[in-house]
Amino acid sequence: MLRHTCLIALIVLAASAGAAASQGVEVTNLAPPDAFTTSGRDTGLPVDLWRGASIKTARTVISLLGAKTLTPAGAALARRVLATGAPGPKDSTHDAELAGARANALMAQGDAKAAAAILARAPGVDRTPELARAAAESALLAGDDARACALAEGLTAGRDEVYWLRLRTYCQAIGGQAAQAQLTFDLAQAQAKDPVFARLMSAKLAGAGAPGAASLRNGLDYALSRDLGLDLAAAKPSPIVAAAIATPGPDAPALDPSGVSPDVALLAEALARGEPVREAVLAALVETAASTEPKARSRGQAALLLGVAVSGSGSVEARGQIAALGVPEGKAPVGRNLALQAAAEQKLMGEAALLALWTCAEAGPAGPAIGDRVRIVQALHAVGLDADARALALEGLLALK
Repeated sequence: MLRHTCLIALIVLAASAGAAASQGVEVTNLAPPDAFTTSGRDTGLPVDLWRGASIKTARTVISLLGAKTLTPAGAALARRVLATGAPGPKDSTHDAELAGARANALMAQGDAKAAAAILARAPGVDRTPELARAAAESALLAGDDARACALAEGLTAGRDEVYWLRLRTYCQAIGGQAAQAQLTFDLAQAQAKDPVFARLMSAKLAGAGAPGAASLRNGLDYALSRDLGLDLAAAKPSPIVAAAIATPGPDAPALDPSGVSPDVALLAEALARGEPVREAVLAALVETAASTEPKARSRGQAALLLGVAVSGSGSVEARGQIAALGVPEGKAPVGRNLALQAAAEQKLMGEAALLALWTCAEAGPAGPAIGDRVRIVQALHAVGLDADARALALEGLLALK
């Protein structure tokens, strides 16, 4: 009886397998990892953020963002788009260099935690010294010494380079391995002398003495100075360290509308509150733009353009009013402006953000010229980055004299 039951069960299983084979089995191939898929944090941006984006533009702009200082609103936009986990532009697959550049840009713009989260899950970090160094620096700047030390220990390529010798010295020292730390420190100094690192690490290894002033050249110096209890506020940080330790966080910048001139205050308050820019606000700006006082007229014209850009107003009256304004063009090249306009028309969110950030990066901490800012605000509003458009518009109002 048992043999008969087992035979029936086998026949049923075989029949089921045959039916499944005849129907076919659908196999879904997972997309290979690219430089953008891993998320740094939840940003609220869509999964198709990079739809239609140019990989050439991405490489150019992200490299700039790792080296340039932006205004608060520009930096907030950079942090938001770069921290988003979404399938990247075409040809970003297996691009370790671009993944490292993305993390470096996040660190430079003040989001070391997002950079660390991205690089913690990046494939092949242990085999790519440049990517591993970016991961270690982001971890140190984020206060995660354990992660940085694990990277130093697990590295399989380039582990004898001086940076990794210095990092392993620090890890051994904080891990209570004084003898090993001294040996690794001697090897590092023999390869390339660094008087600043030597001063700090000698004090750490001795457990006493005066280490001198803190150093904030990079994440390793920052971690060592912090461990020694030195006064970090008294040291001059590199741009990346300054961004990591001084920025309030990845959220939108706190821009106080009370700092604007009274004649553009209605627009500033609407932008700060996230309210629609109503026709009454634009009408008030039209009056200011017609002022006989030169500074008020210039301020009113710039504010009117920003108001129209962020509201998306395309009425006949609005076009007639802004067409006669004397606000000069910005400094961005014509080709980039055309590309930004095309991205806005095609609703390419990531592409528009990158092109906007390109102009912001070239403008530096002073911010883009009003003509460029108006174009940027209009494009960001058109693609759905309304909060960022409002922040950049309000920032522009605060800069008007």
